[in-house]
Amino acid sequence: MKDLLRHGARRLRGADHRLLFCGIAAGMWGFGGVRGRRAAVRGVTSLALASATVNALGRHAVGQSRPAQEAAPLLRHLPRKPLTGPYPSAHAASAAAFATGAALESAGWGAALAPVAASLAYSRVRGGGRAPRDVLVGAALGVGAAYAVRGMVPTRAQLPPPARPRVDAPALPEGEGLVVVVNPSSGAQPQLADPVRQLKAALPRAEVVLYEEEAGALPKVLEEAARDVARRGGVLGVCGGDGTVNAAVAPALRFKVPLMVLPGGTFNHFAADLGVDTVADACAAVAEGSAVRADVGRIKPLAGIGPAGRTHTEPSYFLNTFSLGSYPDLVRSREHWSPKIGGPPATLLGVLQILRTGRPLRAVVNGRLRSIWLLFAGNGAYRSVGIAPVRRHDLADGLLDVRIAHGGYFARSRLLAAALAGQLTRTRVYAAARPQRLVISALPEGTQMAYDGEVAAAPAALLIDKLPEALTVYRPTGG
Repeated sequence: MKDLLRHGARRLRGADHRLLFCGIAAGMWGFGGVRGRRAAVRGVTSLALASATVNALGRHAVGQSRPAQEAAPLLRHLPRKPLTGPYPSAHAASAAAFATGAALESAGWGAALAPVAASLAYSRVRGGGRAPRDVLVGAALGVGAAYAVRGMVPTRAQLPPPARPRVDAPALPEGEGLVVVVNPSSGAQPQLADPVRQLKAALPRAEVVLYEEEAGALPKVLEEAARDVARRGGVLGVCGGDGTVNAAVAPALRFKVPLMVLPGGTFNHFAADLGVDTVADACAAVAEGSAVRADVGRIKPLAGIGPAGRTHTEPSYFLNTFSLGSYPDLVRSREHWSPKIGGPPATLLGVLQILRTGRPLRAVVNGRLRSIWLLFAGNGAYRSVGIAPVRRHDLADGLLDVRIAHGGYFARSRLLAAALAGQLTRTRVYAAARPQRLVISALPEGTQMAYDGEVAAAPAALLIDKLPEALTVYRPTGG
C-alpha cells in the first residue's frame, strides 16, 4: 500500500497539468449539471489565462535556476527533468486558477477541487523541482487569473437576479397540492442525482407524473395536470428542458395556476434566469411560497395575410427566444447529431454547416422588405451586446430584444469580422432594437421558426408581442 501511494504521488508530480484539469472539466461538464458546466468553463478559461501569463511573462522575465533535484530523495524526483525556469510554477498557477475559477462559480466544486490543486502544487516542491517561493507565486498568479476572468465575465452571483415583481403564491411546505410532470427524455446530459428522488425527499406529498410518449402528447398531459391543479387550488410543476417548460406555459395561463420549474434539460435557460439552478432551489421556493411574475412572449398568426391554405389560428408562446432564418436549421442539426456526439459538438457542427450552406430569408419586417440571415427576438432584454444572448436581468420588463443579421454581399464575412472586432453595432449588416411588438409577413412557404429550442412551421404572417407579467413562477428568495 505504501509503495502504491508513493507511485501515485510520483505520477501526480509528472502529470501534464493541462490534460489533468481538462479531463476533470470534461467530467464536470458531463455529470455536474448546470453549475458543474459553468464551473468547468470558468475553470478552463482561468487556467488558460494563467498559463499564458506564466509562460509569456513570468517565466521569461525572471531568470532563476531550479533547486537541485539531486538534493531530494530518489523517490521524490520528477520523472522528466524540466527544461524551463522555475519562477513561477506553471503547475501551481494552473491548479490554483482552475480550482479558484470553479469555486467562484460553484462553492461545492471549489471545495472538491481544492485538495487536488493543493496536492499538485505541493508535489512540485516535494519532487525537488520547485522552491516553496516558486509555488506560492505561481498559485497567486493563478488565483489572480481567475479573478481577472471574473472581472471580464461576471459570475451568476455577481449579476443582479430578476427579483421583481414579487407576488403572493401558495406556500406548500410538504408539497401537498403540487403536481409535477416530469419528462425523463429531456436533455442529453446525465445527472448526478435522480430529480424525482430529490423532489420526493424535499416535498414528500407532491404528486409526480412521469410523462411517457405512448400516453399522448406532452401538452395534453400538462393540460390535464393544470386542470386538476386549478380545481384544487394547487401548483403545476414541470421538470425538463426549455422545450418541456414551454409546453407548460399555455396550460398555466389558461387555468391561471402558478408554475414550478425544475431544471431537467441540457441548458435550462429560463430556470437559470430565474435563479433556479437545482431541484433543491425550486423545492425551497415552493415550500416558502416565494414567486415572481414573468412576461410571456406570444407568437400570434395574422389571418388574411399570405398565400391561401396556410392557416394558423392558435398563438404559441415563448419564455426565452423566438427566431427565424438560420437558427431553426441549427436546432434541427443539433437535435440530429446530439444523441450521437453530444450537445456542444453537435452545436458546433450545426454552426459550421450553416456557415457553409445557409441562405438568407426574404420577409417583410414591420413594413420593410428585408433579406435576413437571422432574426432573433428575446422575451426581455438580454445583457449581451452581440448576436447571441447571455442572461436577462428582468423577466418582466415588457420589451422584446430584437436582433437582425441582414443578408447582402459578403454578409456572412462582414458579420463575422464585425463580431470578432467587437464592432457589431457599427456594421450595417446588423441591427438591434427593443420594441414591444414586431410584425413579420410575406414569409415563404416552408419557412421554419424556432422558439425555446423547438422548431415548427411558421405561418405566412405573424405578430410577436408580450403578455406582461402574465405568468406566476416560483424562484428562491435571493436566488
